[in-house]
Amino acid sequence: MTHLTPEPVLELRLVVTAPDYAEALAFYRDTLGLPERASYAAAGGHVTILEAGRATLEITDPAHAGYIDEVEVGRRVAGQYRVALQVPDSATTTRTLTEAGATLVAPPTVTPWNSLNARLETPGGIQLTLFTELGDEER
Repeated sequence: MTHLTPEPVLELRLVVTAPDYAEALAFYRDTLGLPERASYAAAGGHVTILEAGRATLEITDPAHAGYIDEVEVGRRVAGQYRVALQVPDSATTTRTLTEAGATLVAPPTVTPWNSLNARLETPGGIQLTLFTELGDEER
């Protein structure tokens, strides 16, 4: 049997199908500040690709997902998928995004792993964690 070396993954792209495209686009591009890479229209629909910095894929089991929810929110709330975005100031970004239509699930909270995490639900229904690494000086 021949062992093949897989090709490297070059980009992780999360695709959000939002019932209100304009609202979701304004939220992510204009309020959160994700730069627009490209935009297309076809078959009566639209898609916009936004840059979101470096991407990682975090795999967890249900027990650890429950632990993260407990730390950030106080109870199990996320479904199978949750998006986490590192931002320079999670408290300020939380205020900005809730003013723009996100629902606050839990306010910014210092975690045991020393980051300031907030939980929101975005237009389009995605659970979103905003986190800011605090560093050793905040411990």
